[in-house]
Amino acid sequence: MTKSPTSRALHMDTLSVSGEQVPLVVRHNPRARRFIVRVDMTTGAVHVTTPNKRNVKGAVAFARGHAEWIAEQRRQVAPAEPFCDGATLPVRGVHHVIRHVSCARGAVFQSTPNGDSVAELHVSGDAAFLPRRVTDWLKREVKSDLNESVLRHATKLGVRPSRITVRDQSSRWGSCSSTRALSFSWRLILAPSDVLDYVAAHEVAHLVHMNHEPEFWRVVSRLVPDYCAIMRWLEREGPALHKYGNDPFSED
Repeated sequence: MTKSPTSRALHMDTLSVSGEQVPLVVRHNPRARRFIVRVDMTTGAVHVTTPNKRNVKGAVAFARGHAEWIAEQRRQVAPAEPFCDGATLPVRGVHHVIRHVSCARGAVFQSTPNGDSVAELHVSGDAAFLPRRVTDWLKREVKSDLNESVLRHATKLGVRPSRITVRDQSSRWGSCSSTRALSFSWRLILAPSDVLDYVAAHEVAHLVHMNHEPEFWRVVSRLVPDYCAIMRWLEREGPALHKYGNDPFSED
């Protein structure tokens, strides 16, 4: 899940895909060996990476040549479900209904389900700030869970990351840099807890092996024996997590 850093956008345009004008972003990555095109599963925008910052036209032409593949990828982008009163979202895999309340003990707090009732996420304050309050609360919760998981797995392997950050990255659930910094998607808090724990273990394992060779997977298996089942869950269910609180300004 490691990822090479990219510079800011070189070129922003639109691309015609199935009769629709789709946002197109060209970025430069000097470590890339060829053009790379992908679809942002959060927004449906098309991103093209070029190894040569002077070849923007080539990057755009490359994207146009993959219009059919792009159209197929965009069909998998889930419709956005913004955070608002009455909306439903999963928290650690358990569905919660967002309720805007006029007064509460804090900005955001969870209700305890009673019998067959559904869990709720109560949000106080001005309704206009509800989406930001929910997002900020989720990021605090995921940071707490990740810190616990990373520390537990790192202690077991006798390693230590330089730092842990949480972002809204759409192309990776987690990443490990050459400086031993770990970065994770805040949307992991939406998945069941064992999924978050696996991603934390995966990135901690990169502190031992910065590759995906068999030795790396043996370390992952030591930390999370049933990791294959969790990987399948991520492949099957992971893309849908990007629809919640859809933010067109998400980072990569």
